[in-house]
Amino acid sequence: MSQELAIKIRTKKLGVLLRDARTAAGKSMKDCGEAIGVSGGMISSYERGNRAPSLPELEMLAFFLDIPIEHFWSDEIKSEEQHPTEALNGERLMALRQRIIGAMLRQKREEADLTQKELAAETGISISRIRRYEAGETPVPVPELEALGRTLNYPVRQFTIHSGPVGDWISEQRAIQDFLEMPPELQEFVTKPINRPYVELAQRLSEMSVDKLREVAEGLLEITL
Repeated sequence: MSQELAIKIRTKKLGVLLRDARTAAGKSMKDCGEAIGVSGGMISSYERGNRAPSLPELEMLAFFLDIPIEHFWSDEIKSEEQHPTEALNGERLMALRQRIIGAMLRQKREEADLTQKELAAETGISISRIRRYEAGETPVPVPELEALGRTLNYPVRQFTIHSGPVGDWISEQRAIQDFLEMPPELQEFVTKPINRPYVELAQRLSEMSVDKLREVAEGLLEITL
């Protein structure tokens, strides 16, 4: 294959991948054009494979469309993937989550040795609302859930879902945020492949019980003595 033909084919493929990424993100050609300082017509030309974007333009488009730039060197089609929310029964999930939160509220109130009347006096939330919240009959507004959590010494973050597609997404976002809050030198250490065994070891140790950690420590002491 000649270089000229290879460039033409690559330009066409890049256009398909760009259109796919834009469609998956729900953005218009005009939106993309404004993001990189060109017209919507130029984006159309890129997508038809008549012209190809520069690398800086591609980098900015990847950022704007919230997609890894590696997408433009892959064969994956994002726009045909089922969005996670399409697989959820939102109404059923909401009802289940309200019942779970209600049960958690009741459990924490009982652990705090408070009656519904006492909790109402502490938070200013009526007894009837607390009763409905604990039964899962009524959604708990976040400010009221925060107030209840503070009174029960149970941070609102602990009420968030930890399983299923929504829970997995929340956990992933928290992991990213935790990583970004690390000191730069620690971020560098974690991201180096050569240090991966140490990171994996630290993860395994963090998952061990206190008794198991004590056994490991005692074993290491016996080796060094």
